[in-house]
Formats: sequence, structure tokens, C-alpha cells
Amino acid sequence: MITYIALLRGINVSGKNKIVMADLKQMLLQLGFSNITTYIQSGNIVFSSKEVDAIVLSEKIHKQILNTFKLDVPVLVLASSTLQTIFNNHPYAEEDEKQIYFVLLKSTPSAALVAELNKDTYATEKFVVTNNCVYLLCLNGFGKAKCNNNFFERKLGVQATTRNYKTMAKLVEISKNTEA
Repeated sequence: MITYIALLRGINVSGKNKIVMADLKQMLLQLGFSNITTYIQSGNIVFSSKEVDAIVLSEKIHKQILNTFKLDVPVLVLASSTLQTIFNNHPYAEEDEKQIYFVLLKSTPSAALVAELNKDTYATEKFVVTNNCVYLLCLNGFGKAKCNNNFFERKLGVQATTRNYKTMAKLVEISKNTEA
């Protein structure tokens, strides 16, 4: 069994795209997943599966959410080892954890779009783009950031979902406990 993390984008935000976590967990059990743990109400799920392809899992969960809840919700699935690597490699170790965000990318952006994006600078926001994550530092908080999830999706031409430092740390912890 492999431990994975599924990240759903845009559920239970401001009363929109409501999914009860207990119902989501039941749906995942019906798909044959095990060791399912949800974290907060915004679509963070740690689970185990025999499937070795995270893309297959992402598509399977997306389709089942559409069938079960009638919601077209983007789903990103990462192996726990990938999430741990992303988390451990963030470049802002000396910064306040409350200012650190991870914009997790569903696919690798083109080098040309990354180069174009890297030409831009922002006084209160810094970012580093990798193949699977944009490490984002928001000095004035994410709520006021110009460089938000939609910004990076538009500039890089890929689907993304954003998590803060605290959520990423908790998902890493839960996934390690699941593997133990």
C-alpha cells in the first residue's frame, strides 16, 4: 500500500461546493481506499491505495466526486514522499511560517512561462517556481496577495491548489503516521 494525499480545490469555501468530510470519507472507502484521514474541512485527505499512479487516483477521485456530489472539483493527488519532499525543500526556512504558502501544481509548467513569470517582481511577495510547486512568501498575508492561486494558474497555464505552512506540516505528519 502506498500513502497518498489528495488535495481538493475550492470546497467548503464561503458556503460553496459543500462536501461533508464524513461523506467524502465514505465515498473514498467505496473506491477501495484505506487508512483515510481528513484534515480540516477544506479537502485535505490522507489515504492508502494499491494504485501506483497518482494521476489515475486523481482522475478516479475527481470522477467520483462529480458522480456523488455533482461538483466539478479539481483534485491533485501526491504520494506522501512527494509531499514531504516539497515541504522539506521550501526555500523560506528563515521566514515566519505564517507567511509561507505552497502552490501545488498539477503538471509541470513550460520553461518559457516560468521564465516570463520570473521577470515579474512584487514588493511584498516572493516566489520560487519548481516543477511541482510554487513556493510563495506573502509578507502581508495571502488574503492581500496579488500572487494568489488564480494568478499562478493564469501565468503558468496549469491547475494548482494552495496550502499554508501549517496545513502542509500537518499533512506530512498525518502521512508519516499512516505509513508507520
